[in-house]
Amino acid sequence: MNFLLSLSKRIDAFSEWMGRWVAWLVLLAVLISAANASMRKAFNMSSNGFLEIQWYLFAAVFLLASGYTLLRQEHVKIDVISGRFSKRTQIKIDIIGICVFLLPFTFMITKLALPLVINAYVTGEVSSNAGGLIRWPVFALLPLGMLVLAIQAISELIKRIAFLQGLVPDPSKKQGSKTAEEELAEFLLQKEVAAREAAQMGAAK
Repeated sequence: MNFLLSLSKRIDAFSEWMGRWVAWLVLLAVLISAANASMRKAFNMSSNGFLEIQWYLFAAVFLLASGYTLLRQEHVKIDVISGRFSKRTQIKIDIIGICVFLLPFTFMITKLALPLVINAYVTGEVSSNAGGLIRWPVFALLPLGMLVLAIQAISELIKRIAFLQGLVPDPSKKQGSKTAEEELAEFLLQKEVAAREAAQMGAAK
């Protein structure tokens, strides 16, 4: 298990690095959009290539950051049922979900997408729009994104099994952020402490 936990840490570090690197693509997309709009307004010049590269960048952010999003526990979860169970039961449900749904999903999407990527690369497929871009790079983002997500899913699986063995803290807790319940509890605690301090000051007078 020590080896698997070490592997999980390395995967987490990779996903963290990937998420921080991909974040710069958002800025790049904004700059390209601003430049395209400025050229269109100032010189009446534009290109479908500028529009398509923004779509490509959006796809890269959405897909390549999937592992980082899973690491940060920011994927949408429906906890209407599982939220009623104990933490250990919730973790077991997560393990089943990863093994039965998430990992097979990433495998099937990759299997279906790879022939499209290869065909687009071999044929040199280009966008049908005038001035459009080649297609295989954006097609390749889909299996690549699924690979990143699958790798992080393996890390999450390792951490949840380790949690059931009492080796690691709760891996389902969001990292670097507080839940609404935690923020409310902290706010109420601060109010209680302030009230006590005010009462003590009043008694001292």
